[in-house]
Amino acid sequence: MYFLAKRDVQVRYRQSVVGLGWVLLQPIALMGIFTLVFSRFVGVGSEGIPYPVFALAGITVWLFVAQAIGQTANSLVSEANLVSKVFFPRLIVPVARVLALLVDLVAVALLLIVVSLIVQGVPGIAVLTLPLWLLMAGLFALGAGLLAATLNVRYRDVGVVIPLVLQVGLFVTPVAYPASLVTGVWQVLIALNPAASCITGVRWALFGTEAPDAVALAVSIVVTIVLLTGATLYFTRSEQHFADVI
Repeated sequence: MYFLAKRDVQVRYRQSVVGLGWVLLQPIALMGIFTLVFSRFVGVGSEGIPYPVFALAGITVWLFVAQAIGQTANSLVSEANLVSKVFFPRLIVPVARVLALLVDLVAVALLLIVVSLIVQGVPGIAVLTLPLWLLMAGLFALGAGLLAATLNVRYRDVGVVIPLVLQVGLFVTPVAYPASLVTGVWQVLIALNPAASCITGVRWALFGTEAPDAVALAVSIVVTIVLLTGATLYFTRSEQHFADVI
């Protein structure tokens, strides 16, 4: 698992002029676009903090979740030679993809902490919950990725559908807007998306914005646990057939 994760990190930035700088450039570029479109043109609120900072926090979490799900979903297919010829716990392959992306997440999280210190000084006690929100995002992404990876071995359509689902997810998740704008039955639907609670939690932990709704958070935690448990069981039960159909 360690060597697979290390290889993924090295391959991603090998022969790249900017190297690990892309980890910061991508969310910063998206932050600029979101600020121009949603803050200047649409006038979306940002819960009392500068909109670029507000957007950067949401983009950081969403990029990690989206990349983790997308790369995990294709992990078994891309490692077909290894999966079909060598016996080892196949669960190592998708987990290694998520671990490799933690390097990116830690780098951008450090940037967020620096931005928080600049914007409002030393964060409050809520900053201690930051690792928990990031952990929840990782577990949700791993669960969704495991389910997609298992299905993708047999049904290659999944690999085509996942990018579309993630593109839609960017706009139905409160990345560019606060979760408080969502009312009515839509609140229930957003609660079923654990990434929404994670983003709201990161903003609250670092910048003192509105805390996640308790009911929505409870629903998100249950969804994460059920998804990860169910996906892991489905993965392990299907694992014995991977080499035959991949």
